[in-house]
Amino acid sequence: MRTLAIMNRVIKELLRDKRTLALMFLAPILILFMLKLMFDTNSTTNITIAAVNVDGGIRTELKATKHVQVETYTTIGDAKKALKNETVDAIVKQTGSKYDITYDNTDSSKTTATKMAFKNAVATNDLSQLKSTVELLAKQSGTTMQMNNGSKIKVNNHYQYGDADTGFFAKIIPILIGFFVFFFVFLISGMALLKERSSGTLDRLLATPVRRSEIVFGYMLSYGILAIIQTAIIVVVAVWLLDIEVVGNIFSVMLINIILAFVALAFGILMSTFARSEFQMMQFIPLIVMPQVFFSGIIPLDSMANWVQSIAYILPIKYAGDAQTQIIMHGDSIFKLGLDIVILVIFIIVLTILNIVGMKRYRKV
Repeated sequence: MRTLAIMNRVIKELLRDKRTLALMFLAPILILFMLKLMFDTNSTTNITIAAVNVDGGIRTELKATKHVQVETYTTIGDAKKALKNETVDAIVKQTGSKYDITYDNTDSSKTTATKMAFKNAVATNDLSQLKSTVELLAKQSGTTMQMNNGSKIKVNNHYQYGDADTGFFAKIIPILIGFFVFFFVFLISGMALLKERSSGTLDRLLATPVRRSEIVFGYMLSYGILAIIQTAIIVVVAVWLLDIEVVGNIFSVMLINIILAFVALAFGILMSTFARSEFQMMQFIPLIVMPQVFFSGIIPLDSMANWVQSIAYILPIKYAGDAQTQIIMHGDSIFKLGLDIVILVIFIIVLTILNIVGMKRYRKV
């Protein structure tokens, strides 16, 4: 009977805790729904190839390949500019029977698709030439002709980023770095402030003449120092221990992550306003953190529906991931990433204002 009484009391407490019920029953549904949006889409990889002095037969066969678009360029210089600007995914340049193929290689799936498309185009073109030669021989009976379609071609592969061993991990590492910075700073800052609130330290601080804005800025600066150290450690480990090639400036990568850390810090402080315990703080992870994983670009956004892609534009990791990808893989200067940085700073400003307002509303001081 006592066991049943305890069970009855626990059930009543759980029923009164709406957030726990939502975490148990609604969060799995939300995650499954997001997974469906991610994977129930067109997973075909579309590629664009720049052709420079390529034979008409091979160029025609490439164009006939599904999900392959061919752009013809007269000079290799123009093709390289298009590759740098991410207008094309690879360059195919022909010199006699020699082919030089340069891959952007920031997405290993597109590199593989390009290799397969070129291989199939060459094989199909050879078969077409063989068929034409056989038909011509049949018409000219008694005449001996040399079949030149068997001449071997030479292919040289070049990679703008990485090498032949560069895999999919290289594409997602700029986003993963940002995600881990965001996740741990968000969790630790929210937990720490919540602990001070529950212990009464924050109430005693609010009883002093200190302004609410000064309290918010003080917490952000103090935890911000720890966030900067943590960010530096994560970036250093990712780049040197995991052997990730960084084309651009490593300090630019750190700066982007530090800005993102302050976004996570402001987010964590804001979410702690709505939580009464550490467990309730954990309940915000499916709502705040999980969408950052699904719609940050780890899964290519261009394979999703347009309305699904728009979700990514309200998530800070999307902008941090885009900026870091440009620095790490393309070597862009941080000054060319002004829009991404401005949006991240706007996140910080808006969340800081909400923290000041939230402290006034929920702490009644």
